[in-house]
Formats: sequence, C-alpha cells, structure tokens
Amino acid sequence: MSSRGARALTLAEAAEATGGRVLGDARVTFSRISPVHDAGPEDLALLADRRYADDLEGCGGRALLVSDPLSGLPGGPRDRIVVPDAHRAMVTLLTMMHAAAPPEPGVHAAAVVHPGAQVCPTASVGAGAVIGAGAKVGSGSAVGANCVVGDGVAIGRGCVLFPSVTVYPGSDLGDRVIVHAGTRIGVDGYGYVLVDGEHVKVPQVGGCVIEDDVEIGANCTIDRGSIGRTRIGAGSKLDNLVHIGHNVIVGPRSLVVAQVGIAGSTRLGEGVVLGGQAGLVGHLKIGAGARIGAQAGVISDIAAGQEVSGYPARDHRAYLRAMANLMRLPGVLKRMRRIERRLSGEAAEADD
Repeated sequence: MSSRGARALTLAEAAEATGGRVLGDARVTFSRISPVHDAGPEDLALLADRRYADDLEGCGGRALLVSDPLSGLPGGPRDRIVVPDAHRAMVTLLTMMHAAAPPEPGVHAAAVVHPGAQVCPTASVGAGAVIGAGAKVGSGSAVGANCVVGDGVAIGRGCVLFPSVTVYPGSDLGDRVIVHAGTRIGVDGYGYVLVDGEHVKVPQVGGCVIEDDVEIGANCTIDRGSIGRTRIGAGSKLDNLVHIGHNVIVGPRSLVVAQVGIAGSTRLGEGVVLGGQAGLVGHLKIGAGARIGAQAGVISDIAAGQEVSGYPARDHRAYLRAMANLMRLPGVLKRMRRIERRLSGEAAEADD
C-alpha cells in the first residue's frame, strides 16, 4: 500500500542475484528496466525474445539484460548481463529494486472501525475505510482508502486491499491476498425462480473464500455461494474485470485472464489457464492443467490437460484446422460457381 522506492544496482550485483555473467564493465549502474525500444541512458534494456532483436539498433539503454541464446546479437549496449532466462531474471531484479515498504501501522482518523472489530496493531486502515462488526484484519495487512470490510469478514496476515475494495459479509481472505482497486468480493449471485410469472430472487446465503497467495485484479466481481461457498484456490491469479459466479471453485494456482466470465457451480481443477474473454457456462468440470484459449466459449466439460479454443470450444488443433478450411471457403465457392456455369452451359447446348 505504501510507495515503492527504486534502488539502483550495478551489473555485478544484478549478475550475482540472477546467476548471470557480465560482458563489459561490471561497475555500470542502472535504476530502471525498460523494453529495448524504450530504454534510456539510465536503463537496463530487456531482450528476452528474438522478435525484438531489430530494436537493438536504436537502443539507447545503458546496458542490456539478455537471454543467453541472444547474447551474441549485434547492436545495442556493449555492457550486458547474460542470463539463462531474461524474463525470470527481470522478476528477480524488479523485486530487489522496488521492494515494497511495510504499511505504516494504525487506523486513519477518518476511518470507521466498529467497536466489535479486531484490527491487529501492525495492520493499516486508510482514510474513509469502514470495518464492520466482528470483522478481523490480520497482522501486517493494509486496508486502503474507502474500502468496506463487512460484518464478520476475516482478512488474514500480510494482505493488501487497494482503495475502494468491498468485501461483503460471509467472506474470508487467507494470508498474503492482494485485491486491486474497485473489486467486489462476496456479492450476491444471479439466482431467480419463476413464481406466478414473476422472477423471485433466491436468497444468496453462502460464503466466499479466497485462499492464501491469491491476487485479484481491479474491478473484478466474485459472487458468494448461493447455499455453499465460492472458492478461489491458493496461489491463483485473476486479471482485471473477471467475473466469478456463485459456487464456482477455482483450483489452486490457476490463471484467469481479463474479462473471463465463469457461470455458477463450475469447478476448475489445479493449474487451469483461461485466456482473455473466455466464457464458461455453469455446472461444468474443467480438469487440472486444462488450457482454454482467448474468447473460447466453453459449453461442456474439459478433460485434464486438454487445450481448447473457439466457439463452441473444441480441441485447439481441430479448431485451427477448421478455421483454416473456413478461410479457404471463398475460393471453394468461386470454383463451384464456375463449375455450375459450365455445367449450365453444357446442359443448354444439350437441349439445343
């Protein structure tokens, strides 16, 4: 929740931290990591993919962080850190350079904390935040400005709620959960029954559990269970603008990319990956390790480890073959029209 101060590093320090080696002057310092095409004179330029090799020619970076297979490419900074995997090395270096300071403990004077709530003395509660009756905020957690933590909500240790997060009653957050601005956790699911021609709301009385080490992007909505619990498994990462329906179970260490929608009671196994804007109907079972492509429409169960795409979602390779055939369709129709004209002409000659 607090601001992050950048720390300058030398190439020698960076190489030691990442298990890499230095080509050139190990004393060179950098204070930022940037893409090759956008790097300035104080920056360590990143080259992890051969597709961006042409950008080396105009690179203005002070030094280059480069994957070993690309280390001999011409152009760009002469001073280099060569590592097995530049993306992984970048994560290590960014963590060192931008280490987050712990939140300043205490409750802001403009916050409202119910007398029956329990806020750990090492936790932080920002201006305008509201903590309800019986709620608990664990050690080292930070509740940002204008957040609402409902009655009886439990927030574990080391969590970060960015501004304007709302956690409804009946929700539990584990340890080290990160929730970005504007997200709503534990909202009512979409459930109605038709009674005498009117849509009557089914009371949504279940809970919502966010397990340890989950990160949830901005403006997501996660429904509470109708009578059971919605659950986001440990280590899962949700991008911005994701909607999770009531009673959905997302298995541990799953990845859910932006604008995905999962309808009620669908269950995802461990390590599932959902591409952006994928949509899943309700009451499905998605096996562990399944990979669902962007904008896929999933209307049936997916086996463990299967890769699917398209609408309706099907085996990824089969979908690609189908799309390739579809792109050839205009040519096929053109040939068919030529054949029809020729046959029509031959038929007219036969009639004469």
